[in-house]
Amino acid sequence: MEELKKKLKEQIIEALNLQDTKPEDIDDNAPLFGEGLGLDSIDSLELMVLLERQYHIKVEDPREGRKILQSVQSMAEFIQSKQPA
Repeated sequence: MEELKKKLKEQIIEALNLQDTKPEDIDDNAPLFGEGLGLDSIDSLELMVLLERQYHIKVEDPREGRKILQSVQSMAEFIQSKQPA
């Protein structure tokens, strides 16, 4: 799980072009939107595309997407739950 979270942070930084951010700057449980990383609705679309391209996971329900994209931790747990055992 730790490796997945580190990889996710790197992918988020690259996908959203967060040039001044390092993976260690992103707290696993910090909100990605609002007060935490400060992402917006356009960024959420980019993160959905990242999930689809990198992990072959398509999120159909926007309400589910909101829960999944709360933090790096929630994204990692979702990805792990969708991976074959």
